[in-house]
Amino acid sequence: MRKSKRLNKNVVAMGLTSLFTDISSEMIYPLLPLFLSQVIGAGATALGTIEGIAEATASLLKTVSGYISDKIKKRKPLVIIGYGLSAIAKPTIGFATRWFHVLFARFADRVGKGIRTSPRDALIADSSDPEDRGRSFGFHRSMDTLGAVIGPLLASGLLFLFTKHLTWDNAKSLRMIFLLSLIPAAIALVVLIAMVQEVKSSSEGQAKANFSLNLKNLSKEYKILLLIMTVFSLGNSSDTFLILRSANIGFTPARIPLLYSLFNILYAGLSTPMGALSDKIGRVKTIMAGFLLYALVYLGFARISSPQMNLLWILFALYGVYYALTEGVLRAFVADISKRESRGFAYGVYHTLIGLSLFPASLIAGLLWDKISPSTPFYFGSFMALLSFILFAIFFGKLNHEKTDTVRQ
Repeated sequence: MRKSKRLNKNVVAMGLTSLFTDISSEMIYPLLPLFLSQVIGAGATALGTIEGIAEATASLLKTVSGYISDKIKKRKPLVIIGYGLSAIAKPTIGFATRWFHVLFARFADRVGKGIRTSPRDALIADSSDPEDRGRSFGFHRSMDTLGAVIGPLLASGLLFLFTKHLTWDNAKSLRMIFLLSLIPAAIALVVLIAMVQEVKSSSEGQAKANFSLNLKNLSKEYKILLLIMTVFSLGNSSDTFLILRSANIGFTPARIPLLYSLFNILYAGLSTPMGALSDKIGRVKTIMAGFLLYALVYLGFARISSPQMNLLWILFALYGVYYALTEGVLRAFVADISKRESRGFAYGVYHTLIGLSLFPASLIAGLLWDKISPSTPFYFGSFMALLSFILFAIFFGKLNHEKTDTVRQ
């Protein structure tokens, strides 16, 4: 076997771009629920609407931008547009005075993410030798997750500095952090423009894209997976509700980003071992374990009260384990139960479904929070995860590696 070369310069540059972009994003994301509730005075329904629309938008655009980059045979311009739009949009939250101002900024930010994601991944693949692509994407994922760790820690430090030493109130401190998020976003854009080079597309894989919503060529197992993921996703609202719940039971704002950092550290550190575990014991068992853990974590968030605030550390840690058990493994499972010639279309449908489900899921969670109680969305999410666990056991319990190998042919 050929000895692996050093990572391609484009791959390194794209990793740095994602690192600084995620630092910028994660300076804002953990503090957004606090900003909406404490500064603007918006309820949980507004939060659910904002996050649902934002994430659904990103998912819809990923297929379109990937198609356009194939059509024009250029990736970098779309990647620059996507990162540039997000860099401009995020800091504008600092000027928001109404919840729909935040909606507009988050919408623009997620449009940017939707535009850049597919061309960026294609550019990483174009820049890597086939035998090094796994390492290239692994490096990119590591850098992206590292940004998700640094961003909340930076936000927590700045919030402590502004409130304790400069004696600013929460509103002024939060607005300043949002504005300062422009700095790492701008660094990311400079790295992207200066260091990333366009890669000339080869004739291989340039077949005309097919956007007809025809599921005939997709396997029965894949269609069942879509059904189960729809059920699960309706109870899987935006993670901002976990942050909002933390504040609801009295967790201090300056420490909340630390909770989110703990989640990201465990998610990043355990994703590779959990993926290897799924290779050994099977995807189905690993995913079912993730669903069951999700149900338990959400039940914990439903039942936790102010005197039990320290349990939040355990719940966020377990939530990171859930992500490690399912995020990458579900994507591998999609490949396991899809035919080679329709695998790209299968991933497109899968990601679109998950993204679109975020809107009703977050809206339902917001309404349950406002109309019934803050614990109700978590009881609902726990129930839907348990139902998904049962459905997985019924439909996939006897599925093994031999069967999925047959599906792939």
